[in-house]
Amino acid sequence: MDPGIDVIDVACVAFIDARVLESKPYHLKMSEVNMRRRKEKCENCTKQCNKKQSGAGVSSLPEEDVANREVPASSPPLQQQVLLSACLSCEGCVSEEESLKISQQNLEEVARVLGQNKKCDVTKHQVLVVSVCSQSLPFFAVKFGLDIPEATRKLCGFLKSLGVQYVFDTTLAAGFSILESQREFVQRYRKRNHDNQALPMFTSSCPGWIRYAERVLGSLVTPHICTARSPQQIMGCLVKDYFTKQKKLSPDKLYHIVVAPCFDKKLEAVREEFYNSLLDSRDVDCVLTSGEVFLMMEQMKVSVADLDSVPLDHVLSEAGGQALVRHEGKGSEGFLEHVFKYAATELFGLDVDEITYKTLRNRDFQEVCLERDGEVLLQFASVYGFRNIQTLVHRMRTGHIPYQLVEVLSCPGGCVSGRGQAEGETGGRVDKALVQQMEDAYSSLTVRLPDTNPDLLILYQDWLEGQDSTHANTLLHTQYTQQTPSQTQTHIQW
Repeated sequence: MDPGIDVIDVACVAFIDARVLESKPYHLKMSEVNMRRRKEKCENCTKQCNKKQSGAGVSSLPEEDVANREVPASSPPLQQQVLLSACLSCEGCVSEEESLKISQQNLEEVARVLGQNKKCDVTKHQVLVVSVCSQSLPFFAVKFGLDIPEATRKLCGFLKSLGVQYVFDTTLAAGFSILESQREFVQRYRKRNHDNQALPMFTSSCPGWIRYAERVLGSLVTPHICTARSPQQIMGCLVKDYFTKQKKLSPDKLYHIVVAPCFDKKLEAVREEFYNSLLDSRDVDCVLTSGEVFLMMEQMKVSVADLDSVPLDHVLSEAGGQALVRHEGKGSEGFLEHVFKYAATELFGLDVDEITYKTLRNRDFQEVCLERDGEVLLQFASVYGFRNIQTLVHRMRTGHIPYQLVEVLSCPGGCVSGRGQAEGETGGRVDKALVQQMEDAYSSLTVRLPDTNPDLLILYQDWLEGQDSTHANTLLHTQYTQQTPSQTQTHIQW
């Protein structure tokens, strides 16, 4: 590896349970990020970052590596080197305080909590809850050589063998996020004629995109971002607010871990608005990528065949008895498809069964249209990957954006292709065969519209006091705002 290339150290950790708790832990470290004065290409845009650092010299990354967010293949197996460009919170965005918080997003920290639970001082014990993102499940299915339901049971069995008490999937939280996004879009559409910031609406589930929008694009984009929280952070509220009350626990007595396909979810978890200072508790205490969990299993020499098949837990019921389902969308939560169908019915009285995508620049830049008697009623787009995001932003700057809604994801291919699980075993490049297998596995799950999920209706009433209540708005929504140069010390030239 070129020694001049800035890196973020990402040590994939061998997780330590009762069997290996006293052995030497590895750790994930993102706290030491060296910033350099540099000018480099980032996909199709030219970015000039002026950031002083203690070292000398100027380094540049190969354009192909920047575009694909690649990890160098020469990285040692337990101490992967992740290019700064691979972190979507580009170098100027990670503050020292955030770096410290991110440094705690690792398996060593989880091992500490498990170890504390084995000590006699029960006042320091915490209940461990793991929420597994829906897009992480196909990864384990492919790696285990099983279908998603059985792979999920094996994963649940493994986590509980370590001392985790509850294991959920995040489908319920994603359902809340979709429903809130649907309603918000309709509200924005209806006031489009007297509010020039109502449309287009950009989705808000991708933390890499959100961070880029806040830190780089600013007021051009932030008023247009949907205020619905991401599935991860709604799951955090569901666990730390509703579930703790059901179990008669204080939120600080519950340690909440999310398994996600994306490294950027770690950055989302440490946002200030998701922290309760009075209870010193975060909605999500720790995010682990799918790849980190799998590497941990490899380090522990876990045999999948020997693991117990344990059903997932459910927030509203006993474990088992509920089939795994997914939402629309080939490799993500399908916000575009759900909002499109809901808006067609709510605004125009039209039922849409199938959506036909029109590919524009590439498979990661597509659009869908709703027409009636030759008139275009709705025009949505899905834009994945920063190369396509740059195209979208340039169009918006020039006022040539015809879309009412854009589903924006920073990873090419969507969430299933997140770099926390889609890279090959040799490191660096995305394993296209693996991604295809994961997409096939994900598409095998039954689609269920969140509108028809009775658990969501129950929780809206019992937990949130109604769909439009103050409580629902507080827990299911947030705000995204421009971050000033004094906060980021980043200067972008287009």
